[in-house]
Amino acid sequence: MKKILSVILAIALFSFAFATPALAGDSANGATLFTANCNQCHLGGKNLVVPAKSLKKEDLEKYGKFSLEAIKTQITNGAGAMPRFQGRLQPAQIEDIATYVLEQAENGW
Repeated sequence: MKKILSVILAIALFSFAFATPALAGDSANGATLFTANCNQCHLGGKNLVVPAKSLKKEDLEKYGKFSLEAIKTQITNGAGAMPRFQGRLQPAQIEDIATYVLEQAENGW
């Protein structure tokens, strides 16, 4: 009995350790907001201003932006040629866009 419980516990821990975390934002709303606010420069996950810094998974990872928090910070504060959206968008809207971007990057845009 003890051995069976150990195996079940090991399987449960393994499952949680490698599970993809659920994203908190609303991706469908994020898609709508992305189209209205981000498509001008990031259509299809590209970056029309600085092509090397696209929203593709490889580039987000390369520049340390492949997390929900990093993307939210980028949207909120802007950087370089990217404007800040703090004050233009509500925090929940920024989270929705970040959720959408991360989801699209995972799926290859």
